[in-house]
Amino acid sequence: MTGSIFGRPAPAGSGRSAVSVRGVSKSFRIYHDRNQSLKAAILRRKRATFEEFWALRDVTLEIPQGKTFGLMGHNGSGKSTLLKCIARILEPNEGSITSRGRMAAMLEVGSGFHPELSGKENVYLNGSILGMSRQEIDSKFDTIVDFAGTGEFIDQPVKNYSSGMYVRLGFSVAIHVEPDILLVDEILAVGDMQFQEKCREKFAEFKDQGRTVVVVSHGLGEMRTFCDEVAWLDHGRLIEVGPAAAIVDNYVDAGHLARPVASGGTRHGSGEIQVERIELLDRAGQDTRQFQTGQRMTIRLHYQAGTRVQRPVFATSLHALDGQHLWSHHTWDAGYIPPALDGKGSIDVLIPALPLQPGTFSINTSVVDESLTHSFDQWSRAVTFDVVQGIPRESGGVLVMNSRWQNLQPPGVMDPATSAPGGTSGVARHEDTAVVAGAGAASDGATAGQATAGQATAGQAASVHDGSHQADSPAASSDSLRAGMAGRPRP
Repeated sequence: MTGSIFGRPAPAGSGRSAVSVRGVSKSFRIYHDRNQSLKAAILRRKRATFEEFWALRDVTLEIPQGKTFGLMGHNGSGKSTLLKCIARILEPNEGSITSRGRMAAMLEVGSGFHPELSGKENVYLNGSILGMSRQEIDSKFDTIVDFAGTGEFIDQPVKNYSSGMYVRLGFSVAIHVEPDILLVDEILAVGDMQFQEKCREKFAEFKDQGRTVVVVSHGLGEMRTFCDEVAWLDHGRLIEVGPAAAIVDNYVDAGHLARPVASGGTRHGSGEIQVERIELLDRAGQDTRQFQTGQRMTIRLHYQAGTRVQRPVFATSLHALDGQHLWSHHTWDAGYIPPALDGKGSIDVLIPALPLQPGTFSINTSVVDESLTHSFDQWSRAVTFDVVQGIPRESGGVLVMNSRWQNLQPPGVMDPATSAPGGTSGVARHEDTAVVAGAGAASDGATAGQATAGQATAGQAASVHDGSHQADSPAASSDSLRAGMAGRPRP
């Protein structure tokens, strides 16, 4: 095993891997009848009995430089053991691990802290353990304390700190070592929302600087959006390595015993009511899989209820091909929950003007109960469709914002007759872009009006129980979490 937790960065090898894991296996002894002393061993006249437990079995993977790499799996799958082997806290029984560069690890709450020492003393102690000189700690001390948010208590013994304060201070020290490789094991779950946002910003900064982050987490949403690549472990064996979105999807499907659907995608759920078919309708009512930017789209969900289902909540969500969750909407937030459904029927989601740049996208659907906790049906990657260039035409990204450039100062500089590329008139394009939203809304006025009228009573009822959390941000955040329900099956 090469590389150092304590030293300065080692020269990078010819490859682009920050960590290379080759055929690593790690076992522990589980004692059933252990002799606690020499006397007990003599009197019993036999050795202690144990069995070998293999926490890791022949794991081989490459962690690329400058990426955020996730380790995921159920409890006991070997994630933390592998992370400790990479950190050289544990030595593998078989195989080798090669790391390139300076490494820092934050593997558990309070690791490297002495409970009787103050926060300040522990910053110097832990920083020294991680390879920082005293001068280096002196120069970064204020930044470390400010990042952790423990300035008011920095001279108090850390045994009086909450677990969250422990984590924040320990993690702050670890990231200010400026390691080439940072190892993090689930500890961020203890931090509050503000601290987690700080961590994400710091990880993004690490990535920009070409540093590597290896993280263990059970948060599937974090794994999907935060990690570039993910390794899935199960009972100590490596199941799959690849892009985060694809591996998370496969992991969720396996955990829910998801079944493949003949028309595409996978589904799981208790099955009392299911979405059997999805139509994507254009303005003429034709089922199509190609739309233009700014074009009207109606998503029609055809359902079948084998038994009478009380107050089901329908949801649909939109995803990019890399798994990025772009949008979702369910009938709970819309105030459009039917009292009961039985047999066959359909329900529409109207998008008056599709705000997407050209690309390929997928749609997920779900049906859950009114509490949003029981899943009748979750259909992942049910339908894919293409978006081609339309109006408005904008320059990049995923979304079309119907934006416009204007108000150039000083006045009189802009000549509309020569403002387009090549010195031609940009007036027509500018007017088309400005008009598209109004045109889409006007053409869909009748349908939208009917939908509004049909939802008026339910919308008023929703505003009664929803009014308080529209006003304050903490509850608004919980709305966002519920909105994400359609995006992925619940783990």
